[in-house]
Amino acid sequence: MDSLKTNPNVCTYIIDSQEEEIKRIAHELHEGVGQNLYSILTGLQFLATGEQDSSKKSYMSEMNLLIEKTIQEIRLLSVELHPPALTTLGLLPAMKSYIRCYTSTFGIIVELESSGEGKLITEKQRIAVFRVCQEALTNIAKYADTAIVKMNFFWKETELKITIRDFGKGFQPEEFQGNEPSSGLAAMKERMLLIGGKCVISSNIGEGTSIEISLPLSN
Repeated sequence: MDSLKTNPNVCTYIIDSQEEEIKRIAHELHEGVGQNLYSILTGLQFLATGEQDSSKKSYMSEMNLLIEKTIQEIRLLSVELHPPALTTLGLLPAMKSYIRCYTSTFGIIVELESSGEGKLITEKQRIAVFRVCQEALTNIAKYADTAIVKMNFFWKETELKITIRDFGKGFQPEEFQGNEPSSGLAAMKERMLLIGGKCVISSNIGEGTSIEISLPLSN
């Protein structure tokens, strides 16, 4: 990470380029691949209405279910890559949208609360904070072994603070230098540093993990 810290402009450029590509892929999945599959599904359903052979109708029914499942998975993947709400509605609505997909995928309940009056933040800040929260939740699903997560947004005049707390098995951060999950943790911290914020992670075995994200806000 030293090279990133000494070349913040290069790192920012790389991240921005990646986000543009992610946005393009998410749009193509939803509007391109997803729509094509929907057209195939509609055509298959039309053919099934005129089919008399029971075995063929049964096969078409199975194919219908498979295509419907694939369409749903593509929609979930598209939202996970880049929620449309992140650009159109803002950080909090995008987080709520992602949490719905997250819960349906992993079965982990995320209790999200927000206090204070929400402030306008730049698109770059929205993306960075969203990615950090997303990475935190992904790590929880992979490693925490928990059924519930508490997430709080605290909007103040000069700062946005977000806390994410799981109640899982926890870990000792110093024992994972250079290995998972520390690589994701380092990326979270680096993303916040690049937008002038901070990400503090604390964890103990058997007590779960706590993540605190802070972002200065301009008046």
